Amino acid sequence: MSQKIVTRFAPSPTGYLHIGGARTALFNWLYARGNGGTFLLRIEDTDRARSTPEATAAILKGLEWLGLDYDGEPISQFERADRHAEVAHEMLAKGMAYKCFSTQDEIEAFREAARAEGKSTLFRSPWRDADPSTHPDAPYVVRLKAPNEGATVIEDKVQGNVTFRNDQLDDMVCLRSDGTPTYMLAVVVDDHDMGVTHVIRGDDHLTNAARQVQVYTAMGWDVPTFAHIPLIHGPDGKKLSKRHGAVGLEEYQAMGYPAAGMRNYLTRLGWSHGDDEFFTDAQAREWFNLEGIGRAPARLDFKKLENICGQHMAQIEDDSLLTQIEGYLAAAAQEPLSDAQKVALKAALPLVKTGAKTFGQLLEKARFALISRPVDVDEKAAKALDPVSRGILKELTQQLQTASWTREDLESVAGQIAAAHDLGLGKIAAPLRAALAGRTATPSVFDMMELLGREEVLARLADQVG
Repeated sequence: MSQKIVTRFAPSPTGYLHIGGARTALFNWLYARGNGGTFLLRIEDTDRARSTPEATAAILKGLEWLGLDYDGEPISQFERADRHAEVAHEMLAKGMAYKCFSTQDEIEAFREAARAEGKSTLFRSPWRDADPSTHPDAPYVVRLKAPNEGATVIEDKVQGNVTFRNDQLDDMVCLRSDGTPTYMLAVVVDDHDMGVTHVIRGDDHLTNAARQVQVYTAMGWDVPTFAHIPLIHGPDGKKLSKRHGAVGLEEYQAMGYPAAGMRNYLTRLGWSHGDDEFFTDAQAREWFNLEGIGRAPARLDFKKLENICGQHMAQIEDDSLLTQIEGYLAAAAQEPLSDAQKVALKAALPLVKTGAKTFGQLLEKARFALISRPVDVDEKAAKALDPVSRGILKELTQQLQTASWTREDLESVAGQIAAAHDLGLGKIAAPLRAALAGRTATPSVFDMMELLGREEVLARLADQVG
């Protein structure tokens, strides 16, 4: 029987959830969910100076918005410090680690001397093979007794086999002199204790993997399958940073991208399944594999993100879309919708959900249904309301009093008036659009009229033509 897959996402709560971290979480989630496995969350909060409850809350909120559910409760790395120390002492007892009494000044002096002689500055502790009877009564760190010959090979599902010469790796510190464990030890102990079978993370951790494998080996533990994924770069090919725009996941929610579109886009960012660009969650879970991850850094492309989001928005059910729009307004610190506006927006969704690429664009298209009289007409739309056009709208108003209120009949009535004035239908649609919505970019005027109803349409026209 094959082993059950267990993946994990292990962010540090020192700031917002970076979009690169969100993609790492997504890859772990997809791999676990697609293979009937378990997806765990560990908060790596050992850096007490920089870890904040606010940052932890932001991570949890970001994962919730992106729709990545994890199994069980989040695990705090800091709370497991005693267990990490216990493993360090176990390695000491096994002779796989040793007490190092070298001070920071001594280590620096060693490095300066090595630099002066043109030798490697990799610290080699004089305490590695010292007789315990020579140990002073002084503070010490616990170092891993790493092999200093041969090589450590990482069999990586993305990078292939990556070889590190052991003489290029130092004996890493596992326990500091105050008895607290280091991050490098804690990660291995936590992954082992959590039963993690696949470590999928950014390739900036690749060198860490070489040293972490040595801990697994020292403890006689099974080494997980590694998959180190390339980082996300900006459109210019440089490492993603604030200068490229949004890098925190919550910024994308506030910019109005639907979570389904973000999941699709981020899955495709650095992973491929043939030429498929648009796919559902079910397809992503079914298709996702480690072999499809590319080795080259992926580039963030906002145009592609918007196109994917637009396609997803058109397919989201109206009730769900309404809930997501409310979430967007809260994230963007905008006025919430009133109950009446929610009813009006739901009715308008079939008209406005195609063609919009963000919730902001959708709301702008649906503005005609959300506003109350008198309609605020912007400068561009006002140009269509010249005296001649107002006169035609007055005629139209009279005809609309008795017209049958269907889209076809409304279009027919407008067409007859346009023909009588020897005008194209567009010449009537522009002032009609301005009077009803106050904007030049809206859904079809006849769709808007049908939705708003006779009473509201006549009232809006009366406001403009008297």
